[in-house]
Amino acid sequence: MSMRRRRWALLATTLVALNIFLWLVPQGLALQRAFINQLFGPRMVKAEVIVLGADGSPQDYRIDRGVVTTATSSSVTLSEADGTTQTIPIDGATRVIGLPGRGGIGRLIARLQNAHVLVFRLANAPAQTIQVESRGP
Repeated sequence: MSMRRRRWALLATTLVALNIFLWLVPQGLALQRAFINQLFGPRMVKAEVIVLGADGSPQDYRIDRGVVTTATSSSVTLSEADGTTQTIPIDGATRVIGLPGRGGIGRLIARLQNAHVLVFRLANAPAQTIQVESRGP
């Protein structure tokens, strides 16, 4: 067998073995769903996640969970489970998910009082999304 055929056979064997390995074992290499739920599930109080943007620059996201104690047209204040209070700016582009009804953030502000919410935002920026998890008393 020539040297060229041996290299070709070795390359083909390696590619087939790699393909079989990646096909059979992807679940073992990924983070387990239980681990993800433990980090970002209902027991999460707050998180800071840094990801690389499309242009390669880091983007810093904040996730806060708590009870809305004060809601105005420019901010919401949360009382978090760890005892801290967090004031988060909002603007006209902030979306509220989980409350029935239509309208901008201004129309929904009064209904946020005492609600349990999850707030997503870029660090030092107004909230992008306020997800209502349950309504308060």
